[in-house]
Amino acid sequence: MNNVHQQGAATVRWSRRLLNDLVNAPDLATAAEHLGASGIPVFPCVPGGKRPLTVHGFQDASADPEIINFWWRRQPDANIGVPTGAAGGVDVVDVDVHTAGSGYTAFEHARRAGFVEGWAWLVRTPSGGLHAYFLHTGEREQHSWQVPGKHIDFRGDGGYIIIPPSQVTGEDGVTRNYQPIAVAEHHQPRPVDAAGLRGFLDPPRPMRPPTDLPAVGARPDKLAAWMASRPEGGRNGGLFWAVCRMAEEGHDLSTTTSLLGEAAYAAGLPEREAMATIRSAYRIATRLGPASEPRPTNAVEAVGL
Repeated sequence: MNNVHQQGAATVRWSRRLLNDLVNAPDLATAAEHLGASGIPVFPCVPGGKRPLTVHGFQDASADPEIINFWWRRQPDANIGVPTGAAGGVDVVDVDVHTAGSGYTAFEHARRAGFVEGWAWLVRTPSGGLHAYFLHTGEREQHSWQVPGKHIDFRGDGGYIIIPPSQVTGEDGVTRNYQPIAVAEHHQPRPVDAAGLRGFLDPPRPMRPPTDLPAVGARPDKLAAWMASRPEGGRNGGLFWAVCRMAEEGHDLSTTTSLLGEAAYAAGLPEREAMATIRSAYRIATRLGPASEPRPTNAVEAVGL
């Protein structure tokens, strides 16, 4: 199935009508039924919390109306969990807010760099954080990850989220809802590049330059030859460095990818890994922007519901 068809399928499941149905649902059971009817598998979680009530957690998620009815008849106040990634048709960037810090500054920085502008929905979490929903399209797996230092998590394949109108009781004893706050109206939703976002938020740590490092300003063919000679353990870092040098010299992404991609394959890097590193390094080298305030901005929140 091509990407156009897959994006269409994801859009049908995660529609604006579904969002309105969730907002107006009289109870959690009805909301879970709406999700199942849209082809989105769900599973029950503890009332007021995030822990799954099923034996195998999100792996037990189902869109079968009889199973959903059984679960919520047995536990009417159960929160609603949805598996992320290919299973649920949605990837989520989770902006955390807690005593250790806020992820809004990092999220705004990533938005200005173009990594998180294609969201379909925005949901305020009970802690005051944010869930940015992205339609999951294509066959590429994007596994869940965390960048604790930036207070940003990614929920993709192998993860799950709690969805509105669920509610969670915080450490202060107050129970708050997951609340939809915006839908995409002035931009076309598009998938998130999870590997690129992670590389942007948590770039490779500086390494001691090899003794044979090409001089800054070296010709592209010299960079490619150097990259092709990288030993195991130095290939990803070397590729990242070389891509940054070409970006700084004004070479476009197509030229950079063609030249250094071939060199990376010659060095033994798998194609998917090499392409992810090239895209991440190029975007970081060319699109870094200033950090912003630790709160949502008008550009981030767009259209309120």
